[in-house]
Amino acid sequence: MQAGLHFWNYSVPGAPEALPSILAETARVAEDGGFTQFTVMDHWFQMERVAPATEPMLEAFTTLGFLAAHTSRMRIGPLVVGVTYRYPGLLAKTVTTLDVLSSGRAMLGIGAAWYDREHHALGVPYPPIGERFERLEEALQIALQMWSDDDGPYAGTHYQLEETLNSPRSIQRPHPPIMIGGKGERKTLRLAAQYAQIVNLTTNDPDEVAHLLDVLRRHCETVGTDYDAIEKTVIGSALDPFADTFLPHMERLAALGITQVALGARPADTVGQVERVAAEVLPRLAEL
Repeated sequence: MQAGLHFWNYSVPGAPEALPSILAETARVAEDGGFTQFTVMDHWFQMERVAPATEPMLEAFTTLGFLAAHTSRMRIGPLVVGVTYRYPGLLAKTVTTLDVLSSGRAMLGIGAAWYDREHHALGVPYPPIGERFERLEEALQIALQMWSDDDGPYAGTHYQLEETLNSPRSIQRPHPPIMIGGKGERKTLRLAAQYAQIVNLTTNDPDEVAHLLDVLRRHCETVGTDYDAIEKTVIGSALDPFADTFLPHMERLAALGITQVALGARPADTVGQVERVAAEVLPRLAEL
C-alpha cells in the first residue's frame, strides 16, 4: 500500500509568512520519503467541523502550482474540487495547465460540493444537492470532451459550450486521472464507476469500505466499466500512523483492494511528522 499526504490545515507556526517555506519543505520531505501523492483541499474557508472558519485557507490551484515547482515525482491535485466553484471548461483548462507545468503529474479530484457557508459568504450559487450532482456529471463530460480530439460544442442542461478547444493538450494521455471523492451509494459511486480512474472513499472503516466497494463493483457492472481498473483510495488524515492499531487497520484495507491512504500532518510540525512517517511507517506500509 502507498501513502499520499493531504495538507488540509494551514494554521502552521508563523503563518501566513511561513507558509511558502513550510509547504515547500513538507512537499520535498514527503517526496524524498516515499509519499506518492500530495493533495490539498478545495475550500475558501477552513472547515468548521475541524477548526474555526477564520483559520488560514489557501486557494487550491494556486497552491498546487506552487507545489509543482517544488516537486518532481508525486502526483498532485485537489482532494477534492467542489463542482460549484468553477465553470467546467475553465476547470478542465486549469487542470490541463497544472498537468503541463508539472510534467504530467496532475489529477482532477472532484465532488458535488457541500460547504454552504463559504458559498453564501462569497456569493457562489449553492443549488440543491440533486442539481449539484447533475452539474457534477456534466462537468465530468465536459472535461473528458476537452481532453479528447473533439473540440466541438457541448450542450447540457446546466452548461452550454460553443467550443471545447483546449491547447496545449495535457501531458498525460488520454488525460489526467479523474478522482471522485465521497461515499454516496446511489450517485457518487455511480459517477465514479462511469467516469473515474480513482475513487477516494471518505471513510477508512474496513466494514464500511467493504460495503462501498461492493456497491462500486455493482455500478461498474451496470455501466460496463472495469472495476479492477479503478484505483481505490481512502482518507486517513485523522488516523495516528504511529498507533499500534494503524498497520493492522491498513492490512485489512489492503486486503479489500485499497492501494493508497491519504494521511494528514499536524500543523505544529508538518515537516518533522512527515519525516518520521517516511522513516517508520511507509516501509512497513509498502509491505502490505
